Amino acid sequence: MATLEEIRKKARRQMHGCYVCPDCDGTACPGRIPGYGGMRTGQSFRNNRLAFQKYGLVSHLLSTSKNPNTTCSIFGKTLSMPILVAPVSGYVHNGKVEGNPEEKEYEYLFSMIEGVTKAGTLVFTGDSGHAYMYAAGIAASKRYPGQVIPTIKPRKDLKIIEKARLAEQSGAFAVANDIDAVTSANMRFFGQPLEVKRLENLKHIINSIHLPFIVKGIMSPDEALLCLQAGAKGIVVSNHGGRILDGMVSSLSVLPEISAVVKNKLTIFVDGGIRHGEDVLKALALGADAALIGRPAAIANIGGGAEGVTLLLNTLKEELRDAMMITGVPDIQHIPINILKKL
Repeated sequence: MATLEEIRKKARRQMHGCYVCPDCDGTACPGRIPGYGGMRTGQSFRNNRLAFQKYGLVSHLLSTSKNPNTTCSIFGKTLSMPILVAPVSGYVHNGKVEGNPEEKEYEYLFSMIEGVTKAGTLVFTGDSGHAYMYAAGIAASKRYPGQVIPTIKPRKDLKIIEKARLAEQSGAFAVANDIDAVTSANMRFFGQPLEVKRLENLKHIINSIHLPFIVKGIMSPDEALLCLQAGAKGIVVSNHGGRILDGMVSSLSVLPEISAVVKNKLTIFVDGGIRHGEDVLKALALGADAALIGRPAAIANIGGGAEGVTLLLNTLKEELRDAMMITGVPDIQHIPINILKKL
């Protein structure tokens, strides 16, 4: 079995445009849109990573648990860890991979979901101007029912409903809509119409489908409350990995104020800059119910296939468990804020 470092080295040889940096912080790839990097100067991407470095963990060894429990419940389903894989479509196309792009996308998603399933968690799949990218997620959902959360771009309402129903028929666990992709450079390249979503749009979509609906791209308390009002079951606090607007605040920085108004009313996911188990614990302490990882999972998949994905997720879970032990956290449901201190 390869190590994570060996997997990263293999991925580095196969990928073009992603340098597989030791610390994936966006400093080497600003402006690579379409591509791996952050928008324009990459400041939004870098802000995500820097935000985690502004908090330190505080040990509570005399009250520690000998065997912290990392399991969590998402919409009634028990996961082995509060770590899910974020939607990343087309990552394999930037690799130096021979063969049919459509076949490679299917292979990429099938191995991703196999690895995620073995690790006991869930995966979001993506949407793109290439119709087969969303279709690959639906096919993977049929192969692994109850494990996939297809994510749909902010297309016209009827198109979102149409794609959500495909997700329902595939046995998907839930469906998501990344509303912040409305200015997506990739979608503009394909000339496909996207539109800003309002409360009435979300209500119409949610009332038209049966799966739990997650709104991705929420960065303020008022918008989180609108999602709750619309009937969403979850939100992803996210600045889209710094890929939609330069100069944005980090996802982590707005998480506490969003949690203050919707915690326990809907499920709060967060993404952006999460690289280690300690980062996950910080996000949970600040109000998230679970964290999403994107680039690290894609790199693990390209360099190591399903086994690489499982290894990465299990490594993050062990890092999280160690962090919980040192800070005296017994389980995911009981994380006091006093384990964090601003530096």
